[in-house]
Amino acid sequence: MDLRSKLPWVGTTIFTQMSQLALEQQAINLSQGFPDFPAPEALLQQLNQQVLAGKNQYAPMAGVLELRQQIARLTERCYGRMVNADTEVTITSGATEALFVAIQAVVRPGDEVLVFDPAYDSYQPAVELAGGKTVHIQLTAPDYRIDWPAVHRRVSDQTKLIIVNSPHNPTGMVFSQQDWQALAELVQQHGLFCISDEVYEHMVFDGAPQLSAHQQAALQERSFVVSSFGKTFHVTGWKLGYCVAPPALTTEFRKIHQYVTFSSFTPAQYAIASILETSPELVTGLAGFYQQKRDRFAALLSQSQFKLLPCAGTYFQLADYSAISDLDDLEFCRSLATDVGVAAIPLSVFSRQEQDSKIIRFCFAKQDATLQQAAERLCRLSR
Repeated sequence: MDLRSKLPWVGTTIFTQMSQLALEQQAINLSQGFPDFPAPEALLQQLNQQVLAGKNQYAPMAGVLELRQQIARLTERCYGRMVNADTEVTITSGATEALFVAIQAVVRPGDEVLVFDPAYDSYQPAVELAGGKTVHIQLTAPDYRIDWPAVHRRVSDQTKLIIVNSPHNPTGMVFSQQDWQALAELVQQHGLFCISDEVYEHMVFDGAPQLSAHQQAALQERSFVVSSFGKTFHVTGWKLGYCVAPPALTTEFRKIHQYVTFSSFTPAQYAIASILETSPELVTGLAGFYQQKRDRFAALLSQSQFKLLPCAGTYFQLADYSAISDLDDLEFCRSLATDVGVAAIPLSVFSRQEQDSKIIRFCFAKQDATLQQAAERLCRLSR
């Protein structure tokens, strides 16, 4: 059998590995990014109603119209951008599908794609499957800010696309207004396409404004903006996301989407459409909800030997463990799960060039009791 892998360097993701290790060791799982608390009761009731009402067959390829209309209203409320639910909004089977499809829509063999490390691990495989090449720009601790003049210097005649992520997984960095303006200028000057991964868009802390590619005219014209209901409503297993893009890009996006998943979880689409209309506070209150968890987790670890890095958004907290161990971050995370009973993610796996930075990522989207128990174990660590 002459089977030549299209992704020979890809194995099982670190998220799967660490969650499996947590299960085997009965460790507290602060590794993979999912909540351990239930979704809003009103949303679960709506899902039940939609299932019993018979909304269980294929949804339209672009998504249930009621949900696309609610997304258009949400985009206008949050960012002041009016989008057409028919021609600019597409429901996908999770944000990862939206990212994959957007990449396939614009990247061709030989094209270069700018990504910022540490980066979400689905970007590079999708680019390579499209025949493209990722150009990695390393961000560094503690603030992980982007040097935009340096980015301009990395643009070549082959550069087709730039992928950005704010609020940023895994670092918790959030773009400023100046960052969005610099990105818009870059895209316009070099004629690039943009994918703006905004799955944590409603988790911006400390009173900072919720900013987006939606608010830049140059980006509206050339961007796929990707969002996630799984993150917003604590239902990652429903795998519902969406993509907002101008009509020409949406047309190309849907050509591929229809052959990847065609349609997504129908009763959940109706349920979320209803909740967006009747319970907007579930979205507007998300930043405060997760900021409390961030602050709770930080307070619990204040007596530990971990040094917590700034977290301006998402539900992830980076921690420097250099005062505790000389192990590399992968080995430290393995020992943390097996010896301490807490699972985390090593930061190095998010970068093409492994960085021995002694930094790991915790997910604080957990019940207070879970965070308390994990912190008690982590605070016992010392050299």
